[in-house]
Amino acid sequence: MYLRDLISLTSSSFLTYRMRSFLTGLGIAIGIAAVILLTSIGEGLHQFVIKEFSQFGTNIIAIQPGKAQVQGSSVGIFGSVRALTLEDADALRKLPYVEYVIPGMMGNAEVRFEGRTRRTMVLGEGRDFDKAFTMKVQSGAFWTDADDDQARPQVVIGAKIQQELFLDQNPLGQYLRIGGQRFRVVGVMESKGQILGMDMDDSVFIPAARAMELLNRPSLIEIDVSYRADVDAETVIRLIKNRLIEVHGREDFTIISQEQALEVLSSVLEILTFAVGALGAISLLVGAVGILTIMTMAVAERTAEIGLLRALGAREQQVLALFLGEAMMLSALGGGLGLLMGIGIAQGLHMLVPALPVHTPWMFAVLAELTAVSIGLAAGVIPAMRAAKLDPVEALHAE
Repeated sequence: MYLRDLISLTSSSFLTYRMRSFLTGLGIAIGIAAVILLTSIGEGLHQFVIKEFSQFGTNIIAIQPGKAQVQGSSVGIFGSVRALTLEDADALRKLPYVEYVIPGMMGNAEVRFEGRTRRTMVLGEGRDFDKAFTMKVQSGAFWTDADDDQARPQVVIGAKIQQELFLDQNPLGQYLRIGGQRFRVVGVMESKGQILGMDMDDSVFIPAARAMELLNRPSLIEIDVSYRADVDAETVIRLIKNRLIEVHGREDFTIISQEQALEVLSSVLEILTFAVGALGAISLLVGAVGILTIMTMAVAERTAEIGLLRALGAREQQVLALFLGEAMMLSALGGGLGLLMGIGIAQGLHMLVPALPVHTPWMFAVLAELTAVSIGLAAGVIPAMRAAKLDPVEALHAE
């Protein structure tokens, strides 16, 4: 049997039973579409969260007060023997490989300018905050004072604060009241939007020492260390740990590197994407049952044809290849239709809901199509073997 004859015989059944073939392929298509849709949303969320998490930079190590417990949670300031201070930040600046050290404080306060007020987030940061966290200043600059009690009352405002309070005025050099205290505006941040749920445009940035005084906090909530990109994070972590143990007398702090956090987050999101894809793959079982049913019916309906092929000299392997080819072609066409449906629905959802992140990696599409063909192969094995084992004489007398 020539290859063109095999292809002709394989495709003839689709043309003869168009509706039946379409409905069977549709079962596979729906399963593949479900897998593509769910994995596209899962992968889109994965990339969105990683992108959001990485906007602050990746060469960052965070130090928090309190020793991490066995279960992995930090007891924070309640379990810390000694809180984190501005002196700790100064000590870390002297370590090798360290580029910037940012003492951190966060709270809320009322901001007032010429009778206009707004409650906003107050971030107490170090003088190199914009450099360490890749945040750009649109106009003006960050303060240059040291992060100590003598830091001047200066503020850098977010883009939304400028729009809401200053309207068309130039804010640079103006005086803004934050929580009743007077601060001079020295810079305006470039619009950044929301990062991990925090609206950076609706924020004001003041020196950490001033924030501690304003918010009535005796210590810092975090110290962030930016290190050189060509240095291993573990090396810097070891240096930080040794220096803080020297200062504190014991390890009463928790160190978390951005690199480690991203790895853990990425692995969790990958598992989540795989899980939702597996849920969608359950519907492929329905398609497999449909192919098994249709191929069993095809063998029964075409018994005489099988007998004629065998009588004309077709071997068992050729009959087996014929029916396996039909099953695989049916599932492959269904899989292709499912890919178009899944990608189309995913992109349609993204157009209707732009905030919904959707991304379909080509690897997912290839794996989905290979899965469809594999399902057709597996479902068609039993009917194909039954057709190949038919006795030619008995098959000719089947009708």
